[in-house]
Amino acid sequence: MDIRIRTNQTIYIIDIGGEMALADSILLKELVMKMIEKKVEKFIINMKHVSTFDSSGIGALIYISSTLKKMNLELAIANVQGPVKDVIDLTKLSNYFIICEDVKTAIETLS
Repeated sequence: MDIRIRTNQTIYIIDIGGEMALADSILLKELVMKMIEKKVEKFIINMKHVSTFDSSGIGALIYISSTLKKMNLELAIANVQGPVKDVIDLTKLSNYFIICEDVKTAIETLS
């Protein structure tokens, strides 16, 4: 899994590419927890280039989302398509997350 972090003012965008399996899911959770320690309050997880996504990936997103909600922090997930969309649709979690068509829309949603 490739991870890149960029910012748009106070919103941090985590671009993910490649596979998102168990080890990658753990890495993503650890990354977000470190960002919380640094006082980041708004997150976008950009799933545009994710090629493989399994139940550990959905588990990581649920964990991250619930942790951020408890802390009154914000999360949007952008570019849900392909394998990510399939898993989210299968688990019927599309209403649990704030899902945006693209990063631009996610930025507007969190601004």
